[in-house]
Amino acid sequence: MALNKKTVDDINAKGKRVLVRCDFNVPLKDGVITDETRIVAALPTIKKLIGDGAKVILCSHLGKVKNGPNEGESLAPVAKRLSEKLGKEVVFVSDYHVTGEAATKAVSEMKDGDVVLLQNTRFRGAEETKNGEEFSKELADLADIYVCDAFGSSHRAHASVAGVTKFISAKGGQNVVGYLMEKEINFLGNAVENPVRPFVAILGGAKVADKLNVISNLLEKCDTLIIGGGMAYTFLKAQGAEVGTSLVDDTKLDYCKEMLEKAEKLGKKLLLPVDTTIAAAFPNPIDAEIAVEVVDSKAIPADMMGLDIGPKTAELYADAVKSAKTVVWNGPMGVFENPILAKGTIAVAKALAETDAITIIGGGDSAAAVNTLGFGDKMTHISTGGGASLEFLEGKELPGVMAADDK
Repeated sequence: MALNKKTVDDINAKGKRVLVRCDFNVPLKDGVITDETRIVAALPTIKKLIGDGAKVILCSHLGKVKNGPNEGESLAPVAKRLSEKLGKEVVFVSDYHVTGEAATKAVSEMKDGDVVLLQNTRFRGAEETKNGEEFSKELADLADIYVCDAFGSSHRAHASVAGVTKFISAKGGQNVVGYLMEKEINFLGNAVENPVRPFVAILGGAKVADKLNVISNLLEKCDTLIIGGGMAYTFLKAQGAEVGTSLVDDTKLDYCKEMLEKAEKLGKKLLLPVDTTIAAAFPNPIDAEIAVEVVDSKAIPADMMGLDIGPKTAELYADAVKSAKTVVWNGPMGVFENPILAKGTIAVAKALAETDAITIIGGGDSAAAVNTLGFGDKMTHISTGGGASLEFLEGKELPGVMAADDK
């Protein structure tokens, strides 16, 4: 899935108004940014455009904005942090209408190399709906060129992600992708379409339902598929194992049987836990002290639940990683937010940190786990998009990628 899309290197941005869709959906606590990974990831594209003398107009969503615009989900803290990171003022347009008079005025006053950040795109409401035409057009009216650099949102056909491109094209402008998008597509795309083998894929997380198509698609591409996390118990039950009160999706048992058969038919290894760390109940609060024991994963007592892979499984999975040349990991092995139940996830992260293979972490919880556990700098690539990287691994076309101009 080579990126045959125009990038920021293919445009002449000098003196042009360039609208850049970033992913500034950062976690906030009392108005303070607690993880600025996504801001840092956007800097190379922004700096390139400033250096080229563009008038850089940034936009992004933040949060889910269920109850209408509110200061708690304003992008003001992002503007402040960006100004510090870039060493120059980022003018923030706090207008809840996003593209209203305040935005038009701020953009009209820009000089080459200036940066403006618009308010949270989801404050408009039309952002997520199919009738976001008006909003798409208003965004396009502010700019001459559009750059999509928000991989984390690229699986959504929103106004500021894909809708805007139609109106930019209509007035003869260009739609390209930024450096972050280019990097994501190259890493994830090559891993799936053209991996250096042996290729090992590790899938974890709670539900099989979230990863149905990913499991099926990766089985066709990888040499070994490792299953951990809550979804492993549905596979184990499908094999006839006793799984106690572990998380199981009974509606997906037949699907799991099909996947086990598919692996066998294709001659692929599909690894499931051989032992499991169990407890009487899910920890409450999630990081609470909890009594655990390790049992054979096919014989979990009726009143107990599996909450992490056991030490033998951790060793089995680490061994599979040792011989790999490409590893893609999406989803933790257990309840990694609890120190007692993080051992499986730590073991897998450690194995990835110690291998010479190309290691790609597919966003979301696995990215959080790797960063929290201190292994982030040992990975080849950590994706900034949870849902987007999953859909990419499924083999789906992402609207934010498809909307960019072909080379």
